[in-house]
Amino acid sequence: MEIFRKKLTSIDLERGLVLPSDSNLERLQPFHGTIELSTIVESYAGTRLPDPVTIHCSTRSGKPEFTRGWRGIARDAGLKSGDTVTFYREVNGGAQYKMRVRNDGFEVKKQM
Repeated sequence: MEIFRKKLTSIDLERGLVLPSDSNLERLQPFHGTIELSTIVESYAGTRLPDPVTIHCSTRSGKPEFTRGWRGIARDAGLKSGDTVTFYREVNGGAQYKMRVRNDGFEVKKQM
């Protein structure tokens, strides 16, 4: 169940990923303030980071935003402006969410 899809900007990579206004937020767990989301990260080709990543989601100016955890994903997956991320609710391997990233340079990094 897709929650959102977004083409990344430099601000998403530097400051935090603000969820698009058309995100299907009903698929997120209900929360006020902040929530921690256990997430599996994989490329569209199926390459995965070895362990689920916890993404911190909070609201700023009334908009949900991924902060802690997100920047590490962006760095480790080699994301850049123009790449696309799709975020889903999917219970899988102890995580409740999945993020698929589309870029040319995604490789699994062993240190995660």
